[in-house]
Amino acid sequence: MSDNLTILAGSTAYRHIKENGLSPDHIDAMLGASGAAKWLCIYGLDSVIFSQWFSGRTRPLHLFGTSIGAWKFAAAAQANCQEAFDRLKHAYAHQYYKGRVSAVQIFRETRRIMDEFLTPRAIDEILSHPWIRIGFSAVRCKGLMGSKHRLIQTIGVGQAFALNAISRKLQQFCFERVFFHHPQYDTGILAENNFPTTPVPLDRKNFSKALLASGSIPMVMEGVNYIAGAPEGTYRDGGLLDYHPAFSLNPEQAGFILYPHFYTELTPGWFDKKFTKRRLKGRAMDRIILLAPSPGFVSTLPFGRIPDRRDFVRLMGRDNERIQAWNKAAEMCKTLGHEFMEAAENGSIRDKVRKIE
Repeated sequence: MSDNLTILAGSTAYRHIKENGLSPDHIDAMLGASGAAKWLCIYGLDSVIFSQWFSGRTRPLHLFGTSIGAWKFAAAAQANCQEAFDRLKHAYAHQYYKGRVSAVQIFRETRRIMDEFLTPRAIDEILSHPWIRIGFSAVRCKGLMGSKHRLIQTIGVGQAFALNAISRKLQQFCFERVFFHHPQYDTGILAENNFPTTPVPLDRKNFSKALLASGSIPMVMEGVNYIAGAPEGTYRDGGLLDYHPAFSLNPEQAGFILYPHFYTELTPGWFDKKFTKRRLKGRAMDRIILLAPSPGFVSTLPFGRIPDRRDFVRLMGRDNERIQAWNKAAEMCKTLGHEFMEAAENGSIRDKVRKIE
């Protein structure tokens, strides 16, 4: 049996798969993590899940993503999702920067990516999708993090890091989670996880700005202001609070969360990356099914690792080399989607799944 794809499941999800296998109707929700270029290594997995595995679904599927996790779900909810995933992958890979890279340059390229894969017609398709209920978050900044000035913003980042080192809950003094969602989204489907949340329904007026805000990385990109229907303020990357969104299903839900991911572990917030003890485990993972490339498979990718945003620095001035490597990684990772489909359809997922301890 091929071991390119790692399938992990929390206790209840593990028992369910062992006894019943896994079918699309067993899934109530999906989560999508921040990670910029890392998404390229699961692009093929996401594409197959939405274009093939979920084909014919009629029951609502609720999504929650941040940053690239939000952007990929905006592709997933388009009428031709496979084509939308391809457009997003192509647009993201073909970023070009010359000279000293500025926030203005990055903002310009980000808008180009959005315009290439998210047309006004696509937004209409997302908001009228028969069963996908898209949702994603951005953070409304409080205090220093809301400043446009880099030095002040740097101090704000340091302040947020220091408060988070004491307790993750203290992040609420720096950020407010704002949840942008499909008008028919069941906002009670996911259990609360430490932070008050302000819900804002999506429409044609606010969709693009809200999505842009969800991926506006501090210190790298400009914040987003004046989002229709949302509280006034400066909005930045939703991954600051929900780097790898770590929600559980409401106990009233009978199904499971499917989580295609770049890694085999979840880091709740952006500032938690250095705190390994905060990795999600135990009861919090009870009904999560995590799909990730195996370490052995990752070692075969270009440079022997998952693509990431630092490649812009590593390969500065060598854009063609970077694009070639990213495209090769994305192409190789299509095998993850095929492997998942095969395991789910022939029942071998029962043997392949491993329990999250």
